[in-house]
Amino acid sequence: MTTPTWPEIYFIRHGETPWNAERRYQGRKDIPLNERGQAQALENGRTLAAELKARGRSPSDFEWHASPLSRTRETMDRVRRAFTEPLPPVKYDVRLMEISFGAIEGMLHSELPANMAVAPGGRDAAYWHFRPQDGENYADVELRLNEFAATMQGPSIIVAHGGIARTLRVIIERADVLDAINWAPPQDVVLHFQPGVMKVIGG
Repeated sequence: MTTPTWPEIYFIRHGETPWNAERRYQGRKDIPLNERGQAQALENGRTLAAELKARGRSPSDFEWHASPLSRTRETMDRVRRAFTEPLPPVKYDVRLMEISFGAIEGMLHSELPANMAVAPGGRDAAYWHFRPQDGENYADVELRLNEFAATMQGPSIIVAHGGIARTLRVIIERADVLDAINWAPPQDVVLHFQPGVMKVIGG
């Protein structure tokens, strides 16, 4: 498969959920934002609006995409409150959903059997290809994100998940796999991706 050329992207990870706060594997479980996550989403919207204004860019210059899970839908809704002008519609795409952790979803990081998964901070580069029972690995996520990229028509604003952010670092920023899979993607910043570069805005 030919790797597509990725356009400019502003990426926002969904705000904190109760499971994030507990350090619990979330994956495809549809867990809502907590109060802190709701506040993070609003602040990220203000950060994004200020960034676009400073660059002389209109939000209508961008496609708006999000994962269809409720925590990303609510984050997107709150981000968009920072804009007063009419906005393009949000396109929800299942290819932007979080990596599936399969049988370990719902488990705390601290209670994982060593043969089932390794929490961020203790992973080696081979973890990119580790697939938990009934779940995905990061190579699977890379494949579906490249399929998604082939459908994009231009610069985009994306609200999705931590696993998506890690994968984008590898395929757009060209970050080292070991760094990316052990990185904890923040929930209170906007990430600006261009080929070979990721800039962190806010926080």
